[in-house]
Amino acid sequence: MTTTSEPLEPLESFERPEPALSVRQVLALERVLAGEPEVVAGAGQLDRPVRWVHVAEAADVGVMLSGGEMVLTTGVLLAGDVTKQAEYIHSLHRAEAAAVVLGLGRAFPAPPDVMRRAAERCGLPMVVLHRPFPFAELTEEVQSRLVRRKFAAVSLSEAVRTALTGLITAGAPLQRLLDEVAQHSACPVVVTNLAHRVLATAGERSAVDDVLRDWERISRQAGGREGDGWIRAELGGRGERWGRIMLCGYRGDTATGRLLADRAAEALVLHRMLGGNAGCSWEEQSAQSLLTDLVSGVVPARQLLPRARAAGLPVNRRTFVPLVVRDGDAAQLDRVLRLLGMAGLVAELADGATAVLLSLARDQDAEALTAHFAARLRSESGASTTVAAADARTAWDDVPAGLREARHVADAVADSSAALDLPVVVRLRDVHLRGLIRLLRDDPHVQSFAERELDGLLCGGEEDLLAVLRTYLATGRNKSRTAQLHHVSRPALYRRLEAIQTRLRVDLDDFEQAASVHIALLAHDAQQG
Repeated sequence: MTTTSEPLEPLESFERPEPALSVRQVLALERVLAGEPEVVAGAGQLDRPVRWVHVAEAADVGVMLSGGEMVLTTGVLLAGDVTKQAEYIHSLHRAEAAAVVLGLGRAFPAPPDVMRRAAERCGLPMVVLHRPFPFAELTEEVQSRLVRRKFAAVSLSEAVRTALTGLITAGAPLQRLLDEVAQHSACPVVVTNLAHRVLATAGERSAVDDVLRDWERISRQAGGREGDGWIRAELGGRGERWGRIMLCGYRGDTATGRLLADRAAEALVLHRMLGGNAGCSWEEQSAQSLLTDLVSGVVPARQLLPRARAAGLPVNRRTFVPLVVRDGDAAQLDRVLRLLGMAGLVAELADGATAVLLSLARDQDAEALTAHFAARLRSESGASTTVAAADARTAWDDVPAGLREARHVADAVADSSAALDLPVVVRLRDVHLRGLIRLLRDDPHVQSFAERELDGLLCGGEEDLLAVLRTYLATGRNKSRTAQLHHVSRPALYRRLEAIQTRLRVDLDDFEQAASVHIALLAHDAQQG
Protein backbone atom coordinates (compact mmCIF):
# COMPACT_ATOMS: atom_id res chain seq x y z
CA MET A 1 0.00 0.00 0.00
CA THR A 2 1.40 3.39 -1.00
CA THR A 3 1.71 6.21 1.50
CA THR A 4 0.37 9.62 0.67
CA SER A 5 2.55 12.63 1.42
CA GLU A 6 -0.39 15.02 1.53
CA PRO A 7 -2.31 14.90 4.84
CA LEU A 8 -6.07 14.93 4.53
CA GLU A 9 -7.92 17.91 5.91
CA PRO A 10 -9.81 17.12 9.16
CA LEU A 11 -13.58 17.21 9.00
CA GLU A 12 -15.01 20.35 10.56
CA SER A 13 -18.69 20.06 9.64
CA PHE A 14 -19.86 18.45 12.87
CA GLU A 15 -20.70 20.04 16.19
CA ARG A 16 -18.41 18.87 18.97
CA PRO A 17 -20.64 17.38 21.69
CA GLU A 18 -20.93 19.13 25.01
CA PRO A 19 -20.03 17.20 28.15
CA ALA A 20 -22.93 15.23 29.69
CA LEU A 21 -25.24 17.38 31.77
CA SER A 22 -24.55 16.91 35.47
CA VAL A 23 -26.90 17.67 38.32
CA ARG A 24 -24.86 20.79 39.02
CA GLN A 25 -25.21 21.97 35.41
CA VAL A 26 -28.96 21.39 35.40
CA LEU A 27 -29.32 23.48 38.57
CA ALA A 28 -27.36 26.28 36.89
CA LEU A 29 -29.81 26.54 33.95
CA GLU A 30 -31.58 29.88 33.78
CA ARG A 31 -35.05 28.33 33.93
CA VAL A 32 -34.12 26.33 37.05
CA LEU A 33 -32.57 29.35 38.78
CA ALA A 34 -35.94 31.07 38.48
CA GLY A 35 -37.31 28.47 40.92
CA GLU A 36 -34.66 29.39 43.55
CA PRO A 37 -33.17 25.87 43.93
CA GLU A 38 -31.50 24.86 47.19
CA VAL A 39 -29.46 21.69 47.71
CA VAL A 40 -30.52 20.22 51.06
CA ALA A 41 -28.81 16.79 50.84
CA GLY A 42 -26.14 14.98 48.85
CA ALA A 43 -24.18 18.14 48.00
CA GLY A 44 -21.07 16.05 47.36
CA GLN A 45 -22.76 14.15 44.51
CA LEU A 46 -23.75 17.05 42.26
CA ASP A 47 -21.45 15.94 39.44
CA ARG A 48 -23.58 12.88 38.73
CA PRO A 49 -24.59 12.72 35.04
CA VAL A 50 -28.26 13.24 34.23
CA ARG A 51 -29.47 10.82 31.57
CA TRP A 52 -33.14 11.91 31.56
CA VAL A 53 -35.73 13.96 33.50
CA HIS A 54 -38.81 12.23 34.88
CA VAL A 55 -41.83 13.44 36.85
CA ALA A 56 -43.05 10.88 39.44
CA GLU A 57 -45.04 10.96 42.69
CA ALA A 58 -45.58 7.30 43.64
CA ALA A 59 -43.66 5.98 46.64
CA ASP A 60 -42.33 3.02 44.65
CA VAL A 61 -41.03 5.30 41.90
CA GLY A 62 -37.89 3.18 41.43
CA VAL A 63 -39.70 0.53 39.41
CA MET A 64 -40.26 3.11 36.65
CA LEU A 65 -36.62 4.13 36.38
CA SER A 66 -33.55 2.66 34.69
CA GLY A 67 -30.85 4.84 36.29
CA GLY A 68 -29.47 8.33 35.77
CA GLU A 69 -32.81 10.15 35.93
CA MET A 70 -33.43 13.45 37.67
CA VAL A 71 -36.84 12.92 39.28
CA LEU A 72 -39.22 15.87 39.79
CA THR A 73 -42.02 15.72 42.38
CA THR A 74 -44.44 17.95 44.29
CA GLY A 75 -44.79 15.32 47.03
CA VAL A 76 -48.61 15.44 47.00
CA LEU A 77 -48.82 11.66 47.50
CA LEU A 78 -46.20 11.70 50.23
CA ALA A 79 -47.52 14.41 52.55
CA GLY A 80 -48.39 13.22 56.06
CA ASP A 81 -46.82 9.78 55.68
CA VAL A 82 -43.18 9.66 56.82
CA THR A 83 -42.92 5.99 55.88
CA LYS A 84 -43.81 6.76 52.25
CA GLN A 85 -41.41 9.71 52.29
CA ALA A 86 -38.50 7.54 53.39
CA GLU A 87 -39.45 4.74 50.95
CA TYR A 88 -39.60 7.26 48.11
CA ILE A 89 -35.96 8.23 48.69
CA HIS A 90 -34.83 4.63 49.15
CA SER A 91 -36.60 3.60 45.95
CA LEU A 92 -34.77 6.34 44.05
CA HIS A 93 -31.47 5.24 45.56
CA ARG A 94 -32.01 1.60 44.57
CA ALA A 95 -32.84 2.68 41.00
CA GLU A 96 -29.60 4.76 40.88
CA ALA A 97 -31.44 7.99 40.14
CA ALA A 98 -29.24 11.04 39.59
CA ALA A 99 -31.15 13.39 41.93
CA VAL A 100 -34.60 14.29 43.25
CA VAL A 101 -36.12 17.77 42.94
CA LEU A 102 -39.00 18.67 45.26
CA GLY A 103 -41.20 21.66 44.50
CA LEU A 104 -42.26 23.33 47.77
CA GLY A 105 -45.71 24.83 48.25
CA ARG A 106 -48.35 22.28 47.32
CA ALA A 107 -47.54 19.54 49.83
CA PHE A 108 -44.51 20.73 51.79
CA PRO A 109 -43.90 24.33 52.88
CA ALA A 110 -40.33 23.37 53.89
CA PRO A 111 -37.96 20.48 53.12
CA PRO A 112 -39.28 17.39 54.97
CA ASP A 113 -36.70 16.18 57.49
CA VAL A 114 -37.39 12.48 56.85
CA MET A 115 -36.67 12.80 53.11
CA ARG A 116 -33.66 15.06 53.69
CA ARG A 117 -32.06 12.70 56.23
CA ALA A 118 -32.72 9.63 54.09
CA ALA A 119 -31.22 11.33 51.01
CA GLU A 120 -28.13 12.39 52.96
CA ARG A 121 -27.59 8.82 54.19
CA CYS A 122 -27.98 7.45 50.66
CA GLY A 123 -25.77 10.11 49.08
CA LEU A 124 -28.67 11.14 46.80
CA PRO A 125 -28.72 14.82 45.82
CA MET A 126 -31.98 16.36 47.03
CA VAL A 127 -32.97 19.80 45.76
CA VAL A 128 -35.96 21.90 46.77
CA LEU A 129 -37.47 24.75 44.72
CA HIS A 130 -38.65 27.65 46.83
CA ARG A 131 -40.72 29.29 44.10
CA PRO A 132 -43.46 27.72 41.97
CA PHE A 133 -41.91 26.23 38.91
CA PRO A 134 -43.50 24.52 35.86
CA PHE A 135 -41.87 21.11 35.68
CA ALA A 136 -42.71 20.92 31.97
CA GLU A 137 -40.26 23.75 31.23
CA LEU A 138 -37.43 21.98 33.03
CA THR A 139 -38.23 18.69 31.33
CA GLU A 140 -38.31 20.34 27.91
CA GLU A 141 -35.04 22.22 28.48
CA VAL A 142 -33.05 19.23 29.74
CA GLN A 143 -34.48 16.71 27.28
CA SER A 144 -33.72 18.96 24.29
CA ARG A 145 -30.14 19.47 25.50
CA LEU A 146 -29.65 15.74 25.99
CA VAL A 147 -31.04 14.95 22.55
CA ARG A 148 -28.75 17.53 20.94
CA ARG A 149 -25.79 16.08 22.83
CA LYS A 150 -26.58 12.54 21.70
CA PHE A 151 -26.99 13.66 18.11
CA ALA A 152 -23.67 15.52 18.26
CA ALA A 153 -21.97 12.41 19.69
CA VAL A 154 -23.29 10.24 16.87
CA SER A 155 -22.27 12.91 14.35
CA LEU A 156 -18.77 13.01 15.80
CA SER A 157 -18.55 9.23 15.71
CA GLU A 158 -19.46 9.10 12.04
CA ALA A 159 -17.14 11.99 11.19
CA VAL A 160 -14.22 10.21 12.85
CA ARG A 161 -15.07 6.97 11.08
CA THR A 162 -15.20 8.73 7.71
CA ALA A 163 -11.91 10.56 8.30
CA LEU A 164 -10.05 7.44 9.43
CA THR A 165 -11.43 5.33 6.59
CA GLY A 166 -10.27 7.98 4.13
CA LEU A 167 -6.78 7.93 5.61
CA ILE A 168 -6.58 4.13 5.42
CA THR A 169 -7.78 4.17 1.82
CA ALA A 170 -5.08 6.73 1.00
CA GLY A 171 -2.42 4.45 2.54
CA ALA A 172 -1.63 6.75 5.47
CA PRO A 173 0.75 5.42 8.16
CA LEU A 174 -0.35 4.49 11.66
CA GLN A 175 0.90 7.79 13.09
CA ARG A 176 -1.36 9.80 10.78
CA LEU A 177 -4.40 7.85 12.00
CA LEU A 178 -3.50 8.43 15.63
CA ASP A 179 -2.92 12.14 15.01
CA GLU A 180 -6.46 12.33 13.64
CA VAL A 181 -7.87 10.56 16.72
CA ALA A 182 -5.91 12.88 19.03
CA GLN A 183 -7.24 15.93 17.21
CA HIS A 184 -10.85 14.81 17.70
CA SER A 185 -10.40 13.68 21.32
CA ALA A 186 -8.21 16.65 22.36
CA CYS A 187 -6.16 14.41 24.68
CA PRO A 188 -3.14 12.09 24.51
CA VAL A 189 -3.75 8.82 22.64
CA VAL A 190 -1.63 5.75 23.42
CA VAL A 191 -1.53 2.35 21.70
CA THR A 192 -0.07 -0.55 23.69
CA ASN A 193 0.40 -4.28 23.39
CA LEU A 194 -1.06 -6.63 25.99
CA ALA A 195 2.06 -6.23 28.17
CA HIS A 196 1.32 -2.49 28.45
CA ARG A 197 4.32 -1.63 26.24
CA VAL A 198 3.74 1.57 24.31
CA LEU A 199 3.71 1.05 20.54
CA ALA A 200 2.61 4.50 19.40
CA THR A 201 1.39 7.82 20.77
CA ALA A 202 -0.27 10.98 19.52
CA GLY A 203 -1.29 14.32 20.95
CA GLU A 204 0.43 17.37 22.34
CA ARG A 205 4.02 16.36 23.06
CA SER A 206 4.20 17.74 26.61
CA ALA A 207 0.88 16.11 27.55
CA VAL A 208 2.01 12.76 26.10
CA ASP A 209 5.29 12.96 28.04
CA ASP A 210 3.36 13.61 31.26
CA VAL A 211 1.28 10.49 30.63
CA LEU A 212 4.32 8.31 29.83
CA ARG A 213 6.48 9.29 32.82
CA ASP A 214 4.96 6.63 35.05
CA TRP A 215 3.23 4.71 32.30
CA GLU A 216 3.43 1.11 33.50
CA ARG A 217 1.87 1.88 36.89
CA ILE A 218 -0.90 4.18 35.73
CA SER A 219 -1.72 2.05 32.67
CA ARG A 220 -2.18 -1.04 34.80
CA GLN A 221 -4.36 0.92 37.22
CA ALA A 222 -6.48 2.24 34.36
CA GLY A 223 -6.46 -1.04 32.47
CA GLY A 224 -9.21 -2.67 34.50
CA ARG A 225 -11.51 0.33 34.89
CA GLU A 226 -12.53 3.56 33.26
CA GLY A 227 -12.66 6.87 35.02
CA ASP A 228 -11.02 10.27 35.28
CA GLY A 229 -11.08 10.51 31.50
CA TRP A 230 -9.19 7.23 30.88
CA ILE A 231 -11.08 5.36 28.17
CA ARG A 232 -9.85 2.24 26.40
CA ALA A 233 -10.86 0.01 23.53
CA GLU A 234 -9.46 -3.43 22.79
CA LEU A 235 -7.60 -4.21 19.56
CA GLY A 236 -7.92 -7.63 18.01
CA GLY A 237 -9.86 -9.88 15.71
CA ARG A 238 -11.01 -13.46 15.21
CA GLY A 239 -11.36 -13.95 18.93
CA GLU A 240 -7.81 -12.85 19.75
CA ARG A 241 -6.74 -9.60 21.40
CA TRP A 242 -3.31 -8.15 20.67
CA GLY A 243 -3.42 -4.62 22.06
CA ARG A 244 -5.48 -1.65 23.15
CA ILE A 245 -5.91 2.03 22.44
CA MET A 246 -6.38 4.46 25.31
CA LEU A 247 -7.65 8.02 25.47
CA CYS A 248 -5.78 9.52 28.42
CA GLY A 249 -7.56 12.35 30.22
CA TYR A 250 -10.52 12.72 27.84
CA ARG A 251 -12.54 15.72 29.06
CA GLY A 252 -15.85 14.98 27.38
CA ASP A 253 -18.49 12.61 28.68
CA THR A 254 -17.57 8.95 28.95
CA ALA A 255 -20.14 7.74 26.42
CA THR A 256 -18.77 10.00 23.69
CA GLY A 257 -15.24 9.00 24.62
CA ARG A 258 -16.16 5.34 24.21
CA LEU A 259 -17.57 6.06 20.76
CA LEU A 260 -14.31 7.76 19.78
CA ALA A 261 -12.19 4.93 21.17
CA ASP A 262 -14.34 2.31 19.41
CA ARG A 263 -14.11 4.10 16.05
CA ALA A 264 -10.34 4.42 16.49
CA ALA A 265 -10.01 0.74 17.39
CA GLU A 266 -11.98 -0.31 14.30
CA ALA A 267 -9.69 1.78 12.10
CA LEU A 268 -6.48 0.45 13.68
CA VAL A 269 -7.58 -3.15 13.30
CA LEU A 270 -8.45 -2.52 9.64
CA HIS A 271 -5.12 -0.75 9.10
CA ARG A 272 -3.23 -3.71 10.52
CA MET A 273 -5.26 -6.26 8.55
CA LEU A 274 -4.53 -4.40 5.32
CA GLY A 275 -0.80 -4.50 6.04
CA GLY A 276 -0.25 -0.79 6.69
CA ASN A 277 3.37 0.43 6.64
CA ALA A 278 4.53 -2.29 4.25
CA GLY A 279 4.31 -5.11 6.79
CA CYS A 280 6.39 -3.33 9.43
CA SER A 281 4.97 -4.28 12.83
CA TRP A 282 3.86 -1.61 15.25
CA GLU A 283 6.59 -2.69 17.66
CA GLU A 284 9.16 -2.11 14.91
CA GLN A 285 7.64 1.25 14.04
CA SER A 286 7.81 2.30 17.70
CA ALA A 287 11.50 1.37 18.00
CA GLN A 288 12.27 2.99 14.65
CA SER A 289 10.61 6.25 15.64
CA LEU A 290 12.43 6.37 18.99
CA LEU A 291 15.90 5.52 17.64
CA THR A 292 15.49 7.85 14.65
CA ASP A 293 14.63 10.70 17.01
CA LEU A 294 17.64 9.83 19.19
CA VAL A 295 20.03 9.75 16.22
CA SER A 296 18.72 12.99 14.72
CA GLY A 297 19.07 14.96 17.96
CA VAL A 298 16.05 17.08 17.00
CA VAL A 299 14.29 16.04 20.21
CA PRO A 300 16.42 16.28 23.39
CA ALA A 301 17.25 12.85 24.80
CA ARG A 302 15.70 13.69 28.16
CA GLN A 303 12.34 14.30 26.48
CA LEU A 304 12.57 10.86 24.86
CA LEU A 305 13.24 9.06 28.14
CA PRO A 306 9.51 8.54 28.97
CA ARG A 307 8.97 7.00 25.52
CA ALA A 308 11.92 4.64 25.97
CA ARG A 309 10.72 3.56 29.39
CA ALA A 310 7.14 3.09 28.17
CA ALA A 311 8.43 1.04 25.22
CA GLY A 312 9.87 -1.45 27.72
CA LEU A 313 13.55 -0.46 27.55
CA PRO A 314 15.18 -0.63 31.01
CA VAL A 315 16.64 2.84 31.66
CA ASN A 316 17.29 3.14 35.41
CA ARG A 317 20.91 2.61 36.43
CA ARG A 318 21.81 0.97 33.12
CA THR A 319 24.73 0.94 30.70
CA PHE A 320 23.79 1.70 27.08
CA VAL A 321 25.76 0.37 24.12
CA PRO A 322 24.91 1.99 20.75
CA LEU A 323 25.48 -0.27 17.73
CA VAL A 324 24.95 0.09 13.97
CA VAL A 325 25.03 -2.77 11.47
CA ARG A 326 25.32 -2.07 7.75
CA ASP A 327 22.90 -4.04 5.55
CA GLY A 328 21.63 -5.86 8.62
CA ASP A 329 18.25 -7.52 8.90
CA ALA A 330 16.26 -5.94 11.75
CA ALA A 331 14.21 -9.07 12.40
CA GLN A 332 17.37 -11.17 12.66
CA LEU A 333 19.05 -8.68 14.99
CA ASP A 334 15.98 -8.66 17.22
CA ARG A 335 15.90 -12.47 17.21
CA VAL A 336 19.54 -12.64 18.31
CA LEU A 337 18.78 -10.21 21.14
CA ARG A 338 15.95 -12.42 22.33
CA LEU A 339 18.03 -15.61 22.03
CA LEU A 340 20.72 -14.06 24.23
CA GLY A 341 18.19 -12.64 26.69
CA MET A 342 19.53 -9.12 26.20
CA ALA A 343 17.38 -6.00 26.56
CA GLY A 344 17.49 -3.57 23.67
CA LEU A 345 15.77 -1.83 20.78
CA VAL A 346 16.32 -2.57 17.09
CA ALA A 347 15.31 -0.30 14.21
CA GLU A 348 16.15 0.21 10.56
CA LEU A 349 17.53 3.65 9.78
CA ALA A 350 18.07 5.25 6.39
CA ASP A 351 20.63 4.06 3.81
CA GLY A 352 20.60 0.39 4.78
CA ALA A 353 21.78 0.90 8.35
CA THR A 354 20.18 -0.86 11.33
CA ALA A 355 20.62 0.56 14.81
CA VAL A 356 20.68 -1.47 18.01
CA LEU A 357 20.63 0.09 21.48
CA LEU A 358 21.64 -2.40 24.15
CA SER A 359 20.60 -1.81 27.75
CA LEU A 360 22.80 -3.68 30.22
CA ALA A 361 23.03 -3.83 34.00
CA ARG A 362 25.80 -1.69 35.43
CA ASP A 363 27.67 -4.73 36.76
CA GLN A 364 27.76 -6.49 33.36
CA ASP A 365 30.80 -6.45 31.08
CA ALA A 366 29.55 -4.27 28.22
CA GLU A 367 32.47 -4.99 25.90
CA ALA A 368 32.30 -8.77 26.36
CA LEU A 369 28.52 -8.87 25.87
CA THR A 370 28.76 -6.71 22.76
CA ALA A 371 31.35 -9.07 21.30
CA HIS A 372 29.14 -12.03 22.22
CA PHE A 373 26.18 -10.42 20.45
CA ALA A 374 28.25 -9.67 17.33
CA ALA A 375 29.69 -13.18 17.20
CA ARG A 376 26.25 -14.75 17.56
CA LEU A 377 24.91 -12.47 14.84
CA ARG A 378 27.71 -13.48 12.48
CA SER A 379 27.08 -17.19 13.14
CA GLU A 380 23.32 -16.73 12.64
CA SER A 381 23.67 -14.80 9.39
CA GLY A 382 26.38 -16.98 7.94
CA ALA A 383 28.11 -13.90 6.54
CA SER A 384 30.95 -11.63 7.57
CA THR A 385 28.64 -9.20 9.34
CA THR A 386 30.51 -6.37 11.04
CA VAL A 387 29.01 -4.52 13.99
CA ALA A 388 30.00 -0.88 14.49
CA ALA A 389 29.94 0.16 18.13
CA ALA A 390 30.39 3.30 20.19
CA ASP A 391 31.83 3.21 23.67
CA ALA A 392 29.31 2.31 26.39
CA ARG A 393 27.32 5.17 27.93
CA THR A 394 26.02 5.31 31.49
CA ALA A 395 24.06 8.55 31.02
CA TRP A 396 20.95 8.57 28.85
CA ASP A 397 21.76 12.05 27.59
CA ASP A 398 24.93 10.65 25.97
CA VAL A 399 23.08 8.00 23.95
CA PRO A 400 22.35 10.19 20.86
CA ALA A 401 26.03 11.05 20.45
CA GLY A 402 26.88 7.37 20.83
CA LEU A 403 24.42 6.34 18.13
CA ARG A 404 25.84 8.96 15.77
CA GLU A 405 29.36 7.77 16.51
CA ALA A 406 28.39 4.16 15.76
CA ARG A 407 26.77 5.35 12.53
CA HIS A 408 29.98 7.15 11.52
CA VAL A 409 32.03 4.04 12.25
CA ALA A 410 29.63 1.92 10.18
CA ASP A 411 29.98 4.35 7.28
CA ALA A 412 33.77 4.26 7.57
CA VAL A 413 33.70 0.46 7.63
CA ALA A 414 31.63 0.44 4.44
CA ASP A 415 34.33 2.54 2.77
CA SER A 416 37.33 0.61 4.03
CA SER A 417 36.31 -3.01 4.54
CA ALA A 418 38.25 -4.10 1.45
CA ALA A 419 41.45 -2.50 2.67
CA LEU A 420 41.40 -3.24 6.37
CA ASP A 421 41.30 -6.42 8.41
CA LEU A 422 38.59 -5.44 10.87
CA PRO A 423 37.43 -7.19 14.07
CA VAL A 424 33.84 -8.40 14.43
CA VAL A 425 33.07 -5.34 16.60
CA VAL A 426 34.54 -2.17 15.10
CA ARG A 427 35.01 1.02 17.08
CA LEU A 428 36.24 4.46 16.16
CA ARG A 429 39.81 3.56 17.12
CA ASP A 430 39.75 0.68 14.59
CA VAL A 431 39.08 2.89 11.56
CA HIS A 432 41.85 5.36 12.40
CA LEU A 433 42.19 8.29 9.98
CA ARG A 434 39.24 7.23 7.86
CA GLY A 435 37.01 7.30 10.93
CA LEU A 436 38.20 10.76 11.90
CA ILE A 437 37.54 12.08 8.41
CA ARG A 438 34.06 10.57 8.53
CA LEU A 439 33.32 12.48 11.73
CA LEU A 440 34.63 15.74 10.26
CA ARG A 441 33.26 15.43 6.75
CA ASP A 442 30.58 18.12 7.26
CA ASP A 443 33.06 20.68 8.57
CA PRO A 444 33.38 23.56 6.04
CA HIS A 445 37.13 23.74 6.60
CA VAL A 446 37.55 20.05 5.72
CA GLN A 447 35.35 20.44 2.65
CA SER A 448 37.34 23.45 1.48
CA PHE A 449 40.63 21.61 2.07
CA ALA A 450 39.50 18.61 -0.01
CA GLU A 451 38.33 20.80 -2.89
CA ARG A 452 41.56 22.79 -2.88
CA GLU A 453 43.88 19.76 -2.78
CA LEU A 454 42.03 17.81 -5.51
CA ASP A 455 40.95 20.73 -7.67
CA GLY A 456 43.20 19.70 -10.59
CA LEU A 457 41.41 16.36 -10.94
CA LEU A 458 37.88 17.32 -9.82
CA CYS A 459 37.54 20.25 -12.24
CA GLY A 460 38.67 18.13 -15.19
CA GLY A 461 36.35 15.26 -14.35
CA GLU A 462 39.29 12.85 -14.26
CA GLU A 463 37.47 9.93 -12.63
CA ASP A 464 39.93 7.36 -14.01
CA LEU A 465 42.88 9.24 -12.55
CA LEU A 466 41.04 9.63 -9.24
CA ALA A 467 40.49 5.87 -9.12
CA VAL A 468 44.19 5.22 -9.77
CA LEU A 469 45.16 7.75 -7.09
CA ARG A 470 42.77 6.17 -4.63
CA THR A 471 44.23 2.68 -5.16
CA TYR A 472 47.82 3.92 -5.14
CA LEU A 473 47.41 5.63 -1.77
CA ALA A 474 45.30 2.80 -0.25
CA THR A 475 48.02 0.25 -1.09
CA GLY A 476 50.70 2.34 0.58
CA ARG A 477 52.01 3.71 -2.78
CA ASN A 478 52.71 0.22 -4.07
CA LYS A 479 53.10 0.66 -7.84
CA SER A 480 53.12 -3.03 -8.69
CA ARG A 481 49.94 -3.73 -6.74
CA THR A 482 48.23 -0.66 -8.19
CA ALA A 483 49.12 -1.67 -11.78
CA GLN A 484 47.83 -5.17 -11.09
CA LEU A 485 44.52 -3.97 -9.64
CA HIS A 486 43.91 -1.66 -12.60
CA HIS A 487 45.07 -4.20 -15.19
CA VAL A 488 47.66 -1.91 -16.74
CA SER A 489 51.38 -2.18 -17.38
CA ARG A 490 53.93 -0.52 -15.15
CA PRO A 491 54.89 2.10 -17.83
CA ALA A 492 51.18 2.93 -18.31
CA LEU A 493 50.78 3.38 -14.56
CA TYR A 494 53.83 5.65 -14.42
CA ARG A 495 52.31 7.87 -17.12
CA ARG A 496 49.06 8.12 -15.13
CA LEU A 497 50.84 8.93 -11.90
CA GLU A 498 52.84 11.60 -13.72
CA ALA A 499 49.59 13.09 -15.05
CA ILE A 500 48.11 13.07 -11.53
CA GLN A 501 51.13 14.87 -10.06
CA THR A 502 51.07 17.45 -12.86
CA ARG A 503 47.40 18.25 -12.39
CA LEU A 504 47.64 18.41 -8.60
CA ARG A 505 51.07 20.09 -8.61
CA VAL A 506 52.40 17.66 -5.97
CA ASP A 507 55.21 15.14 -5.60
CA LEU A 508 53.65 11.83 -4.47
CA ASP A 509 57.11 10.54 -3.50
CA ASP A 510 57.15 13.21 -0.79
CA PHE A 511 55.48 11.67 2.28
CA GLU A 512 53.90 14.89 3.59
CA GLN A 513 52.47 15.86 0.19
CA ALA A 514 51.18 12.34 -0.39
CA ALA A 515 49.60 12.32 3.07
CA SER A 516 47.89 15.64 2.38
CA VAL A 517 46.42 14.33 -0.88
CA HIS A 518 45.37 11.10 0.84
CA ILE A 519 43.49 12.98 3.56
CA ALA A 520 41.82 15.20 0.96
CA LEU A 521 40.74 12.14 -1.03
CA LEU A 522 39.33 10.46 2.08
CA ALA A 523 37.38 13.64 2.88
CA HIS A 524 36.09 13.86 -0.70
CA ASP A 525 34.95 10.23 -0.66
CA ALA A 526 33.28 10.67 2.74
CA GLN A 527 31.37 13.70 1.49
CA GLN A 528 30.31 11.90 -1.68
CA GLY A 529 29.27 8.82 0.32
